[in-house]
Amino acid sequence: MARFVSPPKSEFSKLRQPLTDGEQIVFDFFDKYLSEEWEIYIQPHLNGLRPDFVLLNPNVGIAVYEVKDWNLIAMQYHVEPQEPQEPQNRGSPRLIGKKDGKTFSLQSQNPIEKVYQYKEEIFNLYCPRLKQGSGFSAITAGVIFPFASDTSVHSLFKESLKFRRFDQYKQFYPVIGADSLQSGKLEIVFPEGKRICSRFMKPEMYQDFRNWLIEPDFSAEQRKPLALDKVQKGLVTSRTPNGYRRIKGAAGSGKSLVLAARAAELLGEGKTVLVITFNITLLHYLMDIAVRWPCSNGRTRKDITWLNFHYWCKRVCVDLGHEDDYKKLWDKDEKNDTLNVMLPALVEKLIDAYPNDITKYDAIMVDEGQDFMPLWWSLLRKVCKPAGEMLLVADATQDIYETAKSWTDEAMSGAGFSGPWSELDISYRLPELALEKVCEFANQFMPPEAINLPKRQASLALETCYLRWVHVDESAASNQCCEELLRLVITNELNDELAVTDCTFLCDKKSFGYNVVSILGNKGIKSVHTYEPDTKESRRQKIGFYMGDARVKATTLHSFKGWEARALVIYIGPKVNAKTLALIYTGLTRLKRHDQGSCLTVVSSSEMLLEYGKSWPSFEMVY
Repeated sequence: MARFVSPPKSEFSKLRQPLTDGEQIVFDFFDKYLSEEWEIYIQPHLNGLRPDFVLLNPNVGIAVYEVKDWNLIAMQYHVEPQEPQEPQNRGSPRLIGKKDGKTFSLQSQNPIEKVYQYKEEIFNLYCPRLKQGSGFSAITAGVIFPFASDTSVHSLFKESLKFRRFDQYKQFYPVIGADSLQSGKLEIVFPEGKRICSRFMKPEMYQDFRNWLIEPDFSAEQRKPLALDKVQKGLVTSRTPNGYRRIKGAAGSGKSLVLAARAAELLGEGKTVLVITFNITLLHYLMDIAVRWPCSNGRTRKDITWLNFHYWCKRVCVDLGHEDDYKKLWDKDEKNDTLNVMLPALVEKLIDAYPNDITKYDAIMVDEGQDFMPLWWSLLRKVCKPAGEMLLVADATQDIYETAKSWTDEAMSGAGFSGPWSELDISYRLPELALEKVCEFANQFMPPEAINLPKRQASLALETCYLRWVHVDESAASNQCCEELLRLVITNELNDELAVTDCTFLCDKKSFGYNVVSILGNKGIKSVHTYEPDTKESRRQKIGFYMGDARVKATTLHSFKGWEARALVIYIGPKVNAKTLALIYTGLTRLKRHDQGSCLTVVSSSEMLLEYGKSWPSFEMVY
C-alpha cells in the first residue's frame, strides 16, 4: 500500500512554510527506511504546537521529531545549568548562544525541551487511552541535527539530556547528528521504527491522535488557485465605464472571492488598492483569498491596504495630526453616534481641510456592504483618485446591523451607481442538504423583502453533510456545546478525515463563548478566540484571529460573517428576535462543502425554533 503523508509529497513545493534542507533530508530518510504502515505528518497543527515531524503507526506507536539545521560551528553554543532557588526546584539547563561578542538565551529554541513538551502533551492530552506508565513507551521523542556531528550534538546537550533523563532511555529519546543519519540505520535514528507491533498501542488510540495531525482544510485550500465561474471571472477582469460597480449575491455565491481577486488583479496592474470592511476579523479571510489569485505575485498582504472602516477613520485622524480630536469623541457616552456619525463627520472635515495630504487610492473595495451606511461610502469616495474604481458587494439577507435599509434607490444613485446590480446567485459554498435547511429557515422566519436565497448548483455532485440539532436548557448549554465540539472529532462519521483545528464554535454573546472556551481549556484543548471581556483586548484578538491558527476556532456570529468552515457548532440562546434571526441565518450559511464531508451542529435553547430544529436529520432533546 502507498504510505500516507500529510501534506502529500506532491504538495511539498507549494507549502507556505517550505521544508528546510535538513527537514527534506530527514523526510527522505523516514520515507525510505520506514515500512509503509508508518504515516508521516509534516509540521502538523498540534493544538498550538508545531513539531517538525510526527510518525504514526496504528499497531506500533507514535514518534515526534524536532529537526535543527544548525551549524554548531558558525556560532558558539553552550548549555549551562540554572541556579536553583531551592535545591528541589532546579530549572532545566539553559541553551545559550554567543555571536559577535553578544551573549543571548536560546532556551525557547532548545530542541530537548521542545520534544519533552511534545511527548508530555501527546501522552496526557491526545492519547488518554494509553496506559499510565507503560504506555509512555509507545511514544518516541527525538531530535535530529542533519548538519552537525553526533559527537558535537551529544557534547552540547549533555546537561539537558541528563536533566530530562533522556540519556537513561536512549531507545525512546534518540538525539542524533549527521553521522547517524547518513549511516542509513533506522535502528539508530528511530529504534522503535523496526517494530511491527506493540502491546501498548491500539487502533483506537491511533484514531484518538490522528485527528490532531490531519492537515486542516484551510492549509490545503491555501495552496490551490482560486477557481471562479465565467460570471465571477468576468467581474474580476473587467471594470464598468465609470469605475463604479455593485455586486449582490446570496451567501456562498462568491462575492468575497470576486472582491479579493479583483483587488489582486488591480495590484498586478500596478494600482494602489484599499480594501475596507466593517468586520475586523473578515480582513484575514480576504487576505487569504487574494494571495491565491495568480496575478497577485504573492504581494497582496503587504501591498494592498487592508483596514476595517473605523480603523481607517482613526488612521486618517492620526496621519493628519488630529489624534486628540479623535480621542475626544470617545469621551462621550453616545458610542453608536460616535461610530456611525460623529467619527465619519470628523474625518470628512479633515479630508476637506487637507485635500493634498490625504492618502488616495486607485481602487477602493467594500465587502459586506449591507453593514455600511451611505455616509461612510460617500466618505470613501473622497479618497478615490479621479477615474479610479469603487466596488461594493452586499447581501441584504445578512443585514445583522439593520443598516441595509438605508441604501434606498436614491442613496444608490447619489453614491455613483447606475444601471442594475451585478448579481451572483448560485451557492458554491453550502452543501446541498444544508442549503435546503437554510432556505427553509429563511422562508419560515425572515421577512420576504429581506430574503435573497442562494440557488443550487446542479452540476455539483452530492457531498456528505451531517446536520444535527440539539435542544438544551440554557443552564446546561455551555457543557453541551463542548460535548458537541468533542463529538465532531471523536464519534462523528467524518472522524477519519476531520482535523481538530477545522472545528469552529460560534455564539452571539462573548460571555457565553468565554465560558465554553474555558471549559475546553480545562480539558486541555486550546482555542483561538475573540471572547475577552476587555474591549481593547477583544479587538486585539479579532485582529489576530485567522483560520490558519493551530487551535480550535471560537468567535461570535458577528465576527464570523463572511467566513466559512467545514465543521461548525453554533449556539442559539433562548431569546430570539428579528435581528437575532438574521444573525442565525448568517451563521447557518457559514458551512462549507467539502469532498470528504462537512458537519454543522446547532445547540439551541430557543423554544421558538424547536419545531424547526426537529426537522433536521439528527435531532436530540437534552434535559
